[in-house]
Amino acid sequence: MARLVLEQYDENQAAGRLRVPLAAWRWASGSGLVPPADAGRGLWSRAVVEAADPEAVRAALRGPIGAGVAADRLTQALGEPLPILRPKVTASAVGHLVRAGLLVYLGGDTRFPDVHPDQVAALARRRDLPALLDRLVPPAQTRPRAGSGSAERTST
Repeated sequence: MARLVLEQYDENQAAGRLRVPLAAWRWASGSGLVPPADAGRGLWSRAVVEAADPEAVRAALRGPIGAGVAADRLTQALGEPLPILRPKVTASAVGHLVRAGLLVYLGGDTRFPDVHPDQVAALARRRDLPALLDRLVPPAQTRPRAGSGSAERTST
């Protein structure tokens, strides 16, 4: 029986061809380890897929971590205790950061995606993290700080 040779691959087919996890292919393409899709939106040519080193693609993925863990790490980066009126980062806020292109989607629910821990760490080190969160995450996607009652807000 003849084997079908594809001329272009979507992310699932590329990962399957290289025998690597889908999250590893997503990270490799999102981080620049493999060239961007060259055969259309979300499609790679056979030459690009065959030129990719499966071991390098597999080794590049450390993680992934879930949106909840990523949210906790970003909240920690905002400082302890959190500044007044600064809400905690939520798992759904991580989804907004993925859609904004600041984090690479590696899998899971698109609202609460799995992401790469090194990329989260790099985002957490950004001085403009609070401004990014204010600009990209709707207020309903954050939660109040623990113990932030009205008495705490009115005391001076």
